[in-house]
Amino acid sequence: MGGGRYFNDPKLVEALVVDAPKALAWLERLGVMFDKEPDGTMISIHGGGTSRMRMHAARDYSGGEIMKTLRDEVLNHEVPIMEFAAAYELLTDGKKVTGAVLYNMETEEYVIVRAKTVILATGGGGRLHVSGFPTSNHYGATADGLVLGYRVGAPLTFMDTIQYHPTGAAFPEQILGQLVTEKVRSIGGQITNVDGNRFIYELETRDVEAAAVIRECLGKKKGVETPSGQPAVWLDTPIIEVLHGAGTIKKRLPAMFRQYERFGIDMSEVPILIYPTQHYQNGGLKIDEHCETKVKNLYASGEISGGVHGRNRLMGNSLLDVIVFGRRAGAAAAERAAGIKRAGKLSLDHLSKFHKELKSARVGKGRISPMLLPEYRRPEAAKKKINALA
Repeated sequence: MGGGRYFNDPKLVEALVVDAPKALAWLERLGVMFDKEPDGTMISIHGGGTSRMRMHAARDYSGGEIMKTLRDEVLNHEVPIMEFAAAYELLTDGKKVTGAVLYNMETEEYVIVRAKTVILATGGGGRLHVSGFPTSNHYGATADGLVLGYRVGAPLTFMDTIQYHPTGAAFPEQILGQLVTEKVRSIGGQITNVDGNRFIYELETRDVEAAAVIRECLGKKKGVETPSGQPAVWLDTPIIEVLHGAGTIKKRLPAMFRQYERFGIDMSEVPILIYPTQHYQNGGLKIDEHCETKVKNLYASGEISGGVHGRNRLMGNSLLDVIVFGRRAGAAAAERAAGIKRAGKLSLDHLSKFHKELKSARVGKGRISPMLLPEYRRPEAAKKKINALA
């Protein structure tokens, strides 16, 4: 609550912390290999802004470990999957959501799906590059789910609270914006300016930490400039080996070590350059503790939803968020669907209303949404695409 500046939705916070132990136990039963002491005790570590050592991890690839395990579980249960088919628009009967239009990105065909309940779990919007920052997000993070939900009438909340992770890679340029996990700082890495002086406690909340780095570079002019002109500060990683012994980085941060080793940088011997990167969407579709939006039969979970983190997310709470509320959304949507004999009428009438609002607000047609993937082509090439779609 403190990390979120006390703007968090208390019911969502309660759901997160009460379900957390059950979610961890469930993941472990499925096969997630969390870090443990030799006697089997779960290893607990600090994150930025935490008052207790309450975070558990799987080295520095926790997300990958969880995703791999859940993917295998889905395959083992032979759950039907339609790959490369992005949601392009929701369908309603005027009162509730009744399905979706999917776009098959391989065959370029549209598919209509009728559904008794719909869960949006489309993640964030890092590829919008708010304020021109690089991002740690995957290429599909274009905030499309927010647009789909908003167009059918689901309210948004905390949309001004984009989180910039304080330690994104600033050099080499090939990995600009990629995440340098907070675990580097939680086990002893120190942030210093061009003079080698520390200017911020490394485990402040992410908003405070990122602001301090930006001020040091752009305000005080005490940053380091990379060959491409990117501002940065040093993250002293060799000190981790001094504090915890030789080989600690390879053992506890293997993914980070390999990320830099590919470019001939040994982060156990030399410090690395970092700068804030757009990392997380604190806001999103407003949900209740059962993950339902204000639109009946439409649920949302994970980064697309807003409220649980308030105005700033603490480390570790994103993976906890997607598991806790993913489970809650699935259970609630399944229970609701069991009581519905048949999905209602399939209609796109809400789009007519939306376009009237655009026209009334004099919003131009220069941008297409949903984007599905970010537009990184030259402006003249992108313009041809927009004209064709319009």
